[in-house]
Amino acid sequence: MTTLTISLIVRNEEQSLGRCLDSVQGLGDEIVVVDTGSTDGTREVAAGRGARVFDFPWCDDFAAARNETLRFDSDDRTRLQNSRRRRRGSHSGGHKLARSLSP
Repeated sequence: MTTLTISLIVRNEEQSLGRCLDSVQGLGDEIVVVDTGSTDGTREVAAGRGARVFDFPWCDDFAAARNETLRFDSDDRTRLQNSRRRRRGSHSGGHKLARSLSP
């Protein structure tokens, strides 16, 4: 069975992260949040919604942060999600996500 991790790279996203995480709940088997140095409540918001939260000091290299994110997922496939975006409506985006991840 193929499994899916929803992964996010974040920093100081306390205001938008909750809506984002709420919108992807149930789309994957786990949510991984890699925090690159937040000074607000980002980590607490993520943990409070069941995400596994990890630290990665920002080094001006998005590829390095993305690769770090992949180290923490435990599933076959990973979907990197922008923390400022959220899935809208009950069906919007979910079908596109499923199609984009099909083998």
